Amino acid sequence: MAIRDDYMRKCVLLLTILYLMKFDSVVSVCQFGVLHGNNLYNFSLASPISNYPHGVLSEDGFYKVAENGTVLWFQLCDGMVFNHDPPGCYGCQDCGGSSHCGMGCSALIANQLGGYYICTTIGRSSNTNINLIDEKNPSMGVTVRMSSGSRLTNCSLSVSVVCDSNGLQGPNSLDRLGTCEYSTVLRHPSGCAKIISRHGRGWGWFSTLLIMLFLIWKFG
Repeated sequence: MAIRDDYMRKCVLLLTILYLMKFDSVVSVCQFGVLHGNNLYNFSLASPISNYPHGVLSEDGFYKVAENGTVLWFQLCDGMVFNHDPPGCYGCQDCGGSSHCGMGCSALIANQLGGYYICTTIGRSSNTNINLIDEKNPSMGVTVRMSSGSRLTNCSLSVSVVCDSNGLQGPNSLDRLGTCEYSTVLRHPSGCAKIISRHGRGWGWFSTLLIMLFLIWKFG
């Protein structure tokens, strides 16, 4: 009887978590899971963890990195918020306008042109895709790719969120991959997957149910 009660508690807890993730737009944007061998690797980048109540989201409202005269501002899983040090650049009409520059998108790049910084929106949280950094090694972390969604320019930002239990490191570098495609790297505990084994001790049939519910949540 005690085993059955524990099983039911796990089911209720799981269904509650899946329900909250499904209807929390920030969490659902950065939720990713993959089956690899006998394990389910679940990444919930925006969920609270120890020392990081907003997961991988910057508590400042944005991340910033500059290299070779180019400046990048971005936020993962959500739009950016600037309570200080807002972008000072031209061409911010599609990312908040001149009075709220940076607060209408998730990634903004500024390049120097004729002595002025010209802004370009390169990412929105609504256009986000997540994949493993290394398909053979899911524990390494994930790459979050967001695009501008513009018909005129094909711009994007790829952020590798590398699993690091020691805490946040970066971003420290900015790479240009194409005409309007950029990438950077964060090391963060949120990049570490929660791993559930289908043959783990104490899980039994519950692990099978967990995987089935996860697949229904993801593709249903």
